Parts: sequence; structure tokens; C-alpha cells
Amino acid sequence: MKLSSKALLALAISSITATAYAETQSQDFVPTTLAGTSAQSEAKGFIEDFSLGGTTRNWYSHESKYRGGTFSYQKHGQTLTDRNRTNWVQGTILNASSGFTQGTVGVKTEVAVYNALVLDRSKRDIKGGSNRTLADSNGDAVDQWSKLGLANVQFRVSNTTLTAGRQNFSSGIVDTIGNRALPSSFQGVSFNSEEFSNLSFQGGVFDRVSPRSEQSLSKFRSEYGNGAETDKVSTLGVNYQPLKSLKTSFFAANVKDFWNQYYFGATHELGDAQQLGLTTGFNYYKTVDEGKKEMGEIDNDTFSLSLGLTHQAHSLTFGYQQVNGNEYFDYLHETNGIYLANSLTSDFNGPNEKSFQIAYAINMAEYGVPGLKFNAYSARGWGIDGTHYTGNNGRAKFAYDGIQSQDGEKHQEYGVGASYALQSGPLKATTVRATYVEHRGSEFQSDGSIKEFRLVTTIPFNIL
Repeated sequence: MKLSSKALLALAISSITATAYAETQSQDFVPTTLAGTSAQSEAKGFIEDFSLGGTTRNWYSHESKYRGGTFSYQKHGQTLTDRNRTNWVQGTILNASSGFTQGTVGVKTEVAVYNALVLDRSKRDIKGGSNRTLADSNGDAVDQWSKLGLANVQFRVSNTTLTAGRQNFSSGIVDTIGNRALPSSFQGVSFNSEEFSNLSFQGGVFDRVSPRSEQSLSKFRSEYGNGAETDKVSTLGVNYQPLKSLKTSFFAANVKDFWNQYYFGATHELGDAQQLGLTTGFNYYKTVDEGKKEMGEIDNDTFSLSLGLTHQAHSLTFGYQQVNGNEYFDYLHETNGIYLANSLTSDFNGPNEKSFQIAYAINMAEYGVPGLKFNAYSARGWGIDGTHYTGNNGRAKFAYDGIQSQDGEKHQEYGVGASYALQSGPLKATTVRATYVEHRGSEFQSDGSIKEFRLVTTIPFNIL
């Protein structure tokens, strides 16, 4: 990987800033030792630690395409088009979780029922369904539906846990995504080991994904491909904190007959946020084709570098991102496996794309209103070039065919948001978030031109 001049400049700025302020954030080395306590030795019991609770989320979105863009839907056998799409869904999770049994090997079970109630059922509004509203084959909304979102058994020895069944999992490549009324989850076997003070290991093998807005399990497919499926995703990784101020992680994944993907991430903190705090983040992905090459030939290096400055209530963040490859930087659909600084409404992940973002946020707790936050950002991508793409491997249906028309494409995105979290009372931790985003793309840029307003209210609850 070759860093661009802008990335090198950002690193230089980071170094200069670091020398200008006192290092109140400790830079001490953290030695690797055995964990001081065993989580299993503190197990309370299967029934004694049982809990029943969950969340309910009201999820509303209104989108409008412009500059000629439209949504389409079927009505009486005809295809109709419209600039607007509205989705309004109430998603509720009821989670029952036991405690771990006592003894050398602890056993625990977790079951969560996911339920979706569609509040806007107009075929014209939902535009035949999407990953926002579940619709039947005729494009009519499924008014209400439920499924087992989680159903697993866990075994624990000391600080190492093995989980089998439908579950959540979080890493830089395979990660549960929760930006709809309901989240996704995965079916398979995973482990998490925290036997050392600053070193942990994670891994898993998954054969199905439970999508955010579908009742059934699905095979895995890519976010930007044209439909190829795989039924095996294997991943293994390590999280390591060498300094009190530095956290790193490295993960590798094999997506059968798609690709091998490798991820490295690092976050470093410096200074004092009451005076001036500096957070530097670096994320890097390497993706190469594998097996039957169902996604075609892939050789992709993508990275992002972010620099965040914090002073009391205010934070200012700069993010630079670059794709080195003649295909999209791609990741698994129904996952959040894209830990890149400029992954926004658009992922800014076109072939050979470069992008830059500037973001501002303010935490009103510093001004006597805890829980209230505002943010705004602007991002721009340029240099999208797919003209050199030849990686369809004779399988145009399953590759990124069509990006050859992207020659010098560019786009920009703006967004503002506000959120409030209740600090006390029976609805404590309830959050309300409103966002408005506008994206504008050039003629062949894949995301098009669209505006979206989103209002999401999430209420947690405990029964037992």
C-alpha cells in the first residue's frame, strides 16, 4: 500500500500537534499478563442471573430522489415510478437471557424474539419493499411479522466463551448491523477469549445471516455484487492494546469462493479533551479473490485515516479515504463490516476513489443539557475510475459489470443530525435521533442523487 501525499500530510499534522500539547493521556506500555479474575468463577447461576427485557424502536424514513432519479413499484401489472419513498416500522426485541451455571464449565442460553409492525403500508410509499420494509411477491407490505433473532447456547471456561446458534458478532469484517428497525444476526459458531489483560481473540464460522428486514435466514452475498451467494464465512482475529493510549485489531476472513479479506485497525489518543485532545484512527483492508472467484478477480487495497480534535464540548474530525483497485471495495451484505472513516450514506468505495470528510459535533452536556448532541458533516469523493475493470472472470452476472462506465465520477454528501437521550426516570436511556442527509452524484456514480430525512426513537425496557 502506498500512502498518498494527503495521507502523509495528515500524519505530519498529527505529529506536530502531538508535540504542542501536554500528554495527559498516558502513553505507558501495557505489559501482557494473565487476566486478574475469572469471569466464570463469578457466575451467579442459570436462574439466579436470568434477565428479560429488550428494546422497541420507531423507525421512520422519507427519501426523495432528484436530478431525474426515481423509485419504481408495480400496480395492476404496470410499473409506476415516483421520486419519493417512505418507510415507517416499529421494531421490537424481547430478549430472554439466562445466567451462566456455576462450576468449571458454565452454560448459558439466550433467545430473542424480533417483531416488526409496519405503520405505513401503502404500496406506493414503500415502493414494493426493500431492506427497510418487508413486502410480499406482489409488493404489498407484510403488516406484521416475527422471527427468532437470537437463539444460542454459550459455554464458558474461565474468560473464554463459545457460542453456538443464532447470535450477534462484532469485528472489522463480520459485524451485526443495526441501522434499521431491527438488527441483523448470524447463524454459526464463534468464540471470544479474554484470558490476558490486554490481548483478546475472536473467531467464528457462519453459514447464514438473518437479515434486518426478512423473516427467513439467507446465504451470504456481497453488498455491491450482482447476486452471487455463499454459505460459509470464516473469520479469526486479535485485539491488542500495547499502550494505554493505543488500541489495535487485526482480523482475517475467508468468504468461500468470494474472497480472502484482511483488516487492520488502530486508534491512538493523545492530550486532554478539556484542553485539546487528539484522536488518530487508521483502518486498512486487503481483499483478494478466492476459490471459484464468484465475484471475479479482485485485488483491492483500501484505507482511511482520520484525525479528530476535541476541546471540551466541541470536536472536529477530518477523514481521508482511498480505494486502490479497479473494483468496488466490497463487504458482506447485512453486515457492518466496513470500518472506514468515510462510510456514510454513501460508502465512498468506488473503484480507485479518493474521498475527504470534515465533521463537527457538539455535546451540550458541557452547557448544562446532558444527553443532547448535534453534528454536521460534509464529504466529497472524486477520481472514481472503473474503466480498467476486467475482473468478471467470464461471469458478468456475478461480478461488478457496469462500473466500466465510471470514468472520473465524483459525488458529495452533506448531513446534519441531533440526538437526545433521557438521563433519568422510567424511560431512562431512551434516545431520539433526527438526521437529514443529501447526496449528489455525477451521471454514472452508483449512489445517484437523493435526500433523506430519518427519525428514530429507541426505548429500552426491563421486565425482570
